[in-house]
Amino acid sequence: MCVYVTSCEEQTEALAALLAEGSKPGDVLLLEGGLGAGKTAFVRGLARGLGADASEVSSPTFALLHIYPGRLTLCHFDLYRLGPGEAEELGFEEYFFGTGVCAVEWPDRAASLLSGARTRTVRLEGSGEDTRTIKLEGFDALPEPGRLLALGIRRAQ
Repeated sequence: MCVYVTSCEEQTEALAALLAEGSKPGDVLLLEGGLGAGKTAFVRGLARGLGADASEVSSPTFALLHIYPGRLTLCHFDLYRLGPGEAEELGFEEYFFGTGVCAVEWPDRAASLLSGARTRTVRLEGSGEDTRTIKLEGFDALPEPGRLLALGIRRAQ
């Protein structure tokens, strides 16, 4: 696991944009964190890094899914409002094993669908108004330390 600390929303987005550069078709990012932890900001950065219009990104809580075309299509799920078994009924597995990149907020709501998918976990924790601790698991490649330092993003001890 690799842990980074960002001190503002822009840095959270920048870290995600750098991670998106190494994304491949079929990647599924499991975004974990409480309400207001920065998950949607992270998705804005992913969108930018994938060549999608980051200004279009919003929390899809009521729509469940937003799709953003780019170098790779970004499918942004917010499963917060789903109950047990509802994700299976909606047919989301076609996205989880598709040709784009998926970012899934509240992934525990679709755990059975995600088994077998190529997942990476992103845990976002707030420790103040803007400071975020971001824990990454399962990533094949991480951004170069020099690029992170230039953005003011530091690796946690």
